[in-house]
Amino acid sequence: MAYSLTVNGETRLIDMPGDTPLLWVLRDGLHLTGTKYGCGVAACGACSVHVDGQAVRSCQTLLEDAANAEVTTIEGLGTPENLHAIQAAWLEHQVAQCGYCQSGQIMQAAALLAETPQPTDAEIDEAMGGNLCRCGTYPRIRAAVHSAAATLKG
Repeated sequence: MAYSLTVNGETRLIDMPGDTPLLWVLRDGLHLTGTKYGCGVAACGACSVHVDGQAVRSCQTLLEDAANAEVTTIEGLGTPENLHAIQAAWLEHQVAQCGYCQSGQIMQAAALLAETPQPTDAEIDEAMGGNLCRCGTYPRIRAAVHSAAATLKG
């Protein structure tokens, strides 16, 4: 059975089993490899994407559950020529170290800012708490979220 998804603004028909995790639909079916496999049990956040504007763990979101939804991956958040404010702040604050968790961190932060445009430290910590960073760049992440919030505020 084919499923319809709008991924990064483009409607795609996906002919994969409905119980396929969205992570593998994106990576193997659509060759969008910016979304990373971290743990497979929704505990680390490396695979975070947006489904209808909400940050979700794509390793535990089934294709059939995401059918007819709008999915945004790191590839659809911004472009090298026109970075999203959170991506620009990530560069400004040199957040990335090993970089493996960064696409999930950025997608979670973008969802936070869409819902809470001027978050407090506590709100950032709570929203980002499920996204693990092996390198421990949490202070830089918090600073980048505040910078992006200021940029978006204008």
